[in-house]
Amino acid sequence: MTGASGASSGEARRTSRSEEGQHSPNLLRKTLVTAVVAGATYFLTNVLNQDKNAVWQLTVSVVLGGAALIIQYLVDFEQRLNSMEQGLDKYHLEMRREVEGAFVRISEATELFSEVDRSVLRSDGVARLARAYTHVGRQESQLVKDFAQDRIAQLASTMESLSRGSTDCPGEEHDWLIALTACCARTLEATSTPVDRDFWTSEPANRYLKAQEEAVKRGVRVRRLFLVKNPLERTEELEDLCRSQRDLGIDARIAVRSELPQRARLTLTNDFIVFDGQLCYEIEPDVDVVPAKTLLKMTPEHVQERMKRFNVLWEATEPTGPDPLPAPTAASG
Repeated sequence: MTGASGASSGEARRTSRSEEGQHSPNLLRKTLVTAVVAGATYFLTNVLNQDKNAVWQLTVSVVLGGAALIIQYLVDFEQRLNSMEQGLDKYHLEMRREVEGAFVRISEATELFSEVDRSVLRSDGVARLARAYTHVGRQESQLVKDFAQDRIAQLASTMESLSRGSTDCPGEEHDWLIALTACCARTLEATSTPVDRDFWTSEPANRYLKAQEEAVKRGVRVRRLFLVKNPLERTEELEDLCRSQRDLGIDARIAVRSELPQRARLTLTNDFIVFDGQLCYEIEPDVDVVPAKTLLKMTPEHVQERMKRFNVLWEATEPTGPDPLPAPTAASG
């Protein structure tokens, strides 16, 4: 602030000196012109006045010299007035553009929030986001502002992609997985291949299983198929994992590809999870069989095809143990 004030003061001093520099030549010019007119008048009256009336000569010289000075000031005033009018016209035009631009922005914002209000989605989150974004914009840290801008741009890109029926991101997006489980209302059908086997010992897996347990408590049917190629991959560790999930109310089974009917073998695919029969979450592996991309697809044709594959596999397998334990109800505690 001090630097800005010093810069403004220095600029004001430079402007003042510049105006004084321009004012001095103008004053000198006016003085010289007035003196020349008065001197020339005195000379002419001295030549023409045969009576040599000095008072009359001085009076005429002073009057004409004063008239010349007044005329110069009137010309100068007219020039300044024209300049001021031009400046006011320019300022008026700029202000008009600013006001029109402000009204356009207000109209766009009003139209946007009207569309949000008409949408079936809740609008309070949009208002909170807009309000928080303006507050972040007042932060002094440029890093924080850039980070907020990047987050907003990424969120906008995700929303635009979802509006077109699909979106994706590099690697595994665990936050999407857990959020979708929290939003799930009816069914959750999932496959699990060796690609994500290490996932079940990670911290995101604990949060994911917790979200599934909560989903089961509110009445969501959760089914999971662990897919393996041959009986040797059906290890005790995998059996324990399957039993632990059944204890949470998840209907978990193990499907061995070599033991499946031919029709079911043809349906094997990458990891996918179908939420409420409406949206498919998929993991796409790379050449090293490591999760390389996460995709969300909601086109009806794709979701129905994945549901069909899951049902074929599910019908071709047998439960690995007793039925999953029912979730405790609020009444039973």
